[in-house]
Amino acid sequence: MERSIIDTDVIIDYLRGNRKAVQFLKSFEGELCVSAITIAELYSGIKSDEEEKDLNYFLSLFTVYPVNNEIAKSGRSLRNKWHQSHGMGLADALIAATAEMNDMKLISLNRKHFGMLDRFEVPYQK
Repeated sequence: MERSIIDTDVIIDYLRGNRKAVQFLKSFEGELCVSAITIAELYSGIKSDEEEKDLNYFLSLFTVYPVNNEIAKSGRSLRNKWHQSHGMGLADALIAATAEMNDMKLISLNRKHFGMLDRFEVPYQK
């Protein structure tokens, strides 16, 4: 079973009821994974206890990958390499490093920050 890191933007689309995101995640065949960075980004947008409860349940369906020393170092390298040309910030660099260090595909809508990566996929068009 293939493992893939799902980026924050796809999950936000799903949580907002975007039909394409819902269809993509419901039909996904493989292990759904997220970076701990994505978890932080998602929780930073919580506006109510009900939203937090829903997010807690939804995220229980994913395998969460923490940022360790190797991912942190790789993230620094990716950010340094791609910040100027692609605007890659530290959070995106850590998500990309998590995917690369764990030999996973990165699934995101963000072509600008991730389009140059070898194992990158845009799951649907907005």
